[in-house]
Amino acid sequence: MIKVMQGVRVLEVAQFTFVPAAGAILADWGADVIKVEHPLRGDTQRGFVNMGGFQLDPNRHPLIEHPNRGKRSVGIDISTPGGQQVLYEIAKASDVFLTNYLPAQRQKNKFDIEHIRAVNPNIIYARGSAYGDKGTERDIGGFDGTAFWTRSGVGHALTPEGLGGALSQGIPAFGDSIGGMNIAGGISAALFHRERTGEAVELDVSLLSTAWWAAGASVTQGLETGETMRSLMPDSIGPTVNPFLGNYLTSDGGTINLCIVSPTGYIRDAFEHLGLPALADDPRFCDVMPLIENAEEAARLIAEAIRGKPFEYWRQHLKTMKGQWAPFQSLVDLATDEQAVANDMIVEVEATDGGKPFKVVRGPVQFNHEPLETTRAPQASEHTEIVLTELGMDWDRITELKESGAIA
Repeated sequence: MIKVMQGVRVLEVAQFTFVPAAGAILADWGADVIKVEHPLRGDTQRGFVNMGGFQLDPNRHPLIEHPNRGKRSVGIDISTPGGQQVLYEIAKASDVFLTNYLPAQRQKNKFDIEHIRAVNPNIIYARGSAYGDKGTERDIGGFDGTAFWTRSGVGHALTPEGLGGALSQGIPAFGDSIGGMNIAGGISAALFHRERTGEAVELDVSLLSTAWWAAGASVTQGLETGETMRSLMPDSIGPTVNPFLGNYLTSDGGTINLCIVSPTGYIRDAFEHLGLPALADDPRFCDVMPLIENAEEAARLIAEAIRGKPFEYWRQHLKTMKGQWAPFQSLVDLATDEQAVANDMIVEVEATDGGKPFKVVRGPVQFNHEPLETTRAPQASEHTEIVLTELGMDWDRITELKESGAIA
């Protein structure tokens, strides 16, 4: 597998998923990512015993494996002078410093940009935050459930108005993972800029900005008109100008999503596949303009047709339809989706407990069609001695630092 980031060292002082997810992507791409964890507690997320109502196995922990695969872990107490010196020595030999700690913590423990740049002026300094590193709320923390989902308007847009309340996020670390990819992209651009100009930049990505970028077209429309888009309730087409655009229920409660955004050239084929061939010759529906004018009636007829047969029938029957559509699947269903499997979306890594391999999701970028090769997430402080000896630290000093509690 090609390692496009081979030779790049990333020093990560971060917890949870947002920002560590960026480190995981960079590790996937071949960077040597050194994750700094507290010598006793490790990453706080290691202690999570529940995710979305599901009990977690601490030895097979998705909130550790997903954002930390491929890394090496070094245990450092960054609140101690000895630990800070060790951190600086790793920073001297690194290309990127990656953190999601708040400004007050960065200042208190002396790893803010001025401290790290003092030992390595050429390092790229990357921050992830809830609400950005400027403004009155730069000191306020947050998670994807607050900054990405709730405050951003994403949750509001995805909650049908008829629900009468707020839809919960439903996917832990959802915005975290998207934001981590944004950070990895920013770091890649920063490394390229440094290579060309010699200038090391600092960069910021927030969960709030990640959400607005993800919802950018809807946000732009809202800023233009003052109106907000909302998801529809199930089995509700709502006001439409395109009957080939929406979710339709099957006879057994499944859902088929039609997404023929531009019906031109697809009308006859779509109606034939939906078991409504006569509508292709009906003057109300046979061309785009009359189809738009009579969209509500066409949607009603399509809904009746799809509701007349089960989900699996449509899943197989529509495979030959020219227009775009998709079966409404769960996240688990995708694991056996032929197309997902063909594109190597899942990779197996050695499990910490020695049991069956642990399956993790490949990042969305693939180079040269090659499947991802990576390793399991490290155990807390697993590589402390290895990394420090690589940096030239002798055993007497390592022993002294261990005895003082500065490292694990």
